[in-house]
Amino acid sequence: MSFGFISCNDSETLTMRGSKRINAHVKALASDAMQGRETGEEGEAIASAWIDSVFASQGLSARGEVGAFQNFEYKPHPPMQMHGHGDSASMGMALVQAITGKNVLYALPLEKKRWGVIGAHYDHLGYGDENSLFRGEPEIHNGADDNASGVAGMLELSERFAQSKQNKSLLFAAFSGEEKGLWGSNQFCKSPTVPLDSIDYMINFDMIGRLRGDTLAVYGTGTSPRWMELLEECNDERFIFVPSESGVGPSDHTSFYLEGIPALHFFTGQHPDYHKPSDTADKINVEGIVRIVNFVERLIQRLNEQEDWPFTATKDQDEESTPRFKVTLGVIPDYLFSGVGMRIDGVSEGRPAALAGLIRGDVVKRIDTVLVTDMMSYMTALSLFEAGSESDVIIERGGDEIQMSVIWD
Repeated sequence: MSFGFISCNDSETLTMRGSKRINAHVKALASDAMQGRETGEEGEAIASAWIDSVFASQGLSARGEVGAFQNFEYKPHPPMQMHGHGDSASMGMALVQAITGKNVLYALPLEKKRWGVIGAHYDHLGYGDENSLFRGEPEIHNGADDNASGVAGMLELSERFAQSKQNKSLLFAAFSGEEKGLWGSNQFCKSPTVPLDSIDYMINFDMIGRLRGDTLAVYGTGTSPRWMELLEECNDERFIFVPSESGVGPSDHTSFYLEGIPALHFFTGQHPDYHKPSDTADKINVEGIVRIVNFVERLIQRLNEQEDWPFTATKDQDEESTPRFKVTLGVIPDYLFSGVGMRIDGVSEGRPAALAGLIRGDVVKRIDTVLVTDMMSYMTALSLFEAGSESDVIIERGGDEIQMSVIWD
């Protein structure tokens, strides 16, 4: 006789099965066969067909515009071309052909009137597009963490919810074009395959494959007044949250937030392999993804019990409040750092930080007379300087404060 609970042994079996599925999904998406999954290229077509087959095998229903697919077009930034010779040469824009990408959209078989959306982008940089941080000959950027990890987490959730009875419908969206500027999620919000006014929330997975300890970044916590309370209520995994209220960020949740939909983005932090060929499947913390999926599964179950989920606009929706900086230090910030200052998680070769001797783990505390207490004050500082100028940067390293000279570019 069943009393409707899951035993410890059953729970362990489910976790083991989830780990195996997630590991297999990451390895498949981050394999050389996917050719880096660049939007509009052969690798994207291979990856979208593979994702389509996985969703279909779970018994979900296609919810695109043509079957499971939703096509969109974008135009890359046009390269500059020289016209003429010598001093009479003038710069012109080369003609650029629009590129077609595709989203892959599936929903639970039994549809209700209200919806929740779980999304993750599956595109990456191919052999190294303009967003690559790699310096060398073209090489496949497999994008295991960015974002095979997020897609694997989404596919594990769709597997778990496929046969469940929910008070809301769930749409699972594998977006493309994220690396080019959120093109896929923008297209969905312009031409939704379910009514936007019926979507109560959006959950986004982007780079969830490098969980370190218990620290989990959650962006968008200010997009509903109830998010933080619910996150804590569902936190059986005992995560240490690093929350950010903003609904605007460099991932697909932004597209939904701008349509007035409460949205969360889960993220396990930057690393030196970001946007490089070295972001490979062997470096993924599979058990960390399982923990995040377990947590979000509980979160969705609680969300779907709610009749509504209120939206709030975050204070930095106004672009005027965001500093517009003209220089770069050439570092990857540690977005999970909760101390005072801006901790460096990676340094790009040949850029100001590397040339000045800054290294990973350094914490920037002051730039000239500007105190750096967090990411916003760091960006504010960058808005004050010009390329070619020189600044004194105070960093903390191993408990000591060190002054270095940086020439901006």
